Amino acid sequence: MPNERLRTAMLEHGVTPSDLAAALRVDPKSVERWISGRTPYRRHRYAVASRLGVDEVYLWPDVLSADQVASASESEIINVYPHRWSVPSDLWCNVFATAEEEIGVLVYSGLFVSEDAGIQRIFRKKAEEGVRVRILLGDATSEVVAQRGSDEGVDGLQAAKIHNALVLYRPLLDVEGIEFRLHRTVLYNSIYRADEQLLVNTHIYSFPAAQAPVLHLRRTAGGGMVTTYLESFEHVWDEATPLK
Repeated sequence: MPNERLRTAMLEHGVTPSDLAAALRVDPKSVERWISGRTPYRRHRYAVASRLGVDEVYLWPDVLSADQVASASESEIINVYPHRWSVPSDLWCNVFATAEEEIGVLVYSGLFVSEDAGIQRIFRKKAEEGVRVRILLGDATSEVVAQRGSDEGVDGLQAAKIHNALVLYRPLLDVEGIEFRLHRTVLYNSIYRADEQLLVNTHIYSFPAAQAPVLHLRRTAGGGMVTTYLESFEHVWDEATPLK
């Protein structure tokens, strides 16, 4: 059976079988066989996935056992912090500073990020270096934001925090390479991304985000946790409204 995921990923990235063969130093006929359905050796699977910017398990979902996927996913966990306030303050800057291709922020307000002048400087610098920076904030007029405020016991303060974040981000609104959108999504987690590295702030009913745990993750070959969070980010981004 043809590997349509591999074919589609190559088309999306403008990679021909000859291009992929040259990058991996294999015969172009080998790439054609992979597209036709043959499973390559593991070193080639990893190289193909890396070249196309996707997960190996996405391209070949049957190559790893459930135990192998679980083990690889567990290895993606760098650290777990019991509360967001317990995350070392310099870690946020250090994570964003590692980005070479993509920075993403998915929050309702994420006020602590917009208040940090150091993080804002990193966002501007990275955008000037060609890194794509995408920031998703909650729509202050939406029902989900009002509900989150009610759940935390702060009511209208949640919407006010979003307005404050927008004011603080004002110097970045016209920076080329930095995009802002407003979303109306129920957030189960806030996501802070720097390429393959994530800080995921879980949300807990009746507790503010600062009191909830944070997972520090980095994608590994065969793992599925980081990929799941990144796909969630893309779904929210696609449905969000560009900030005018």
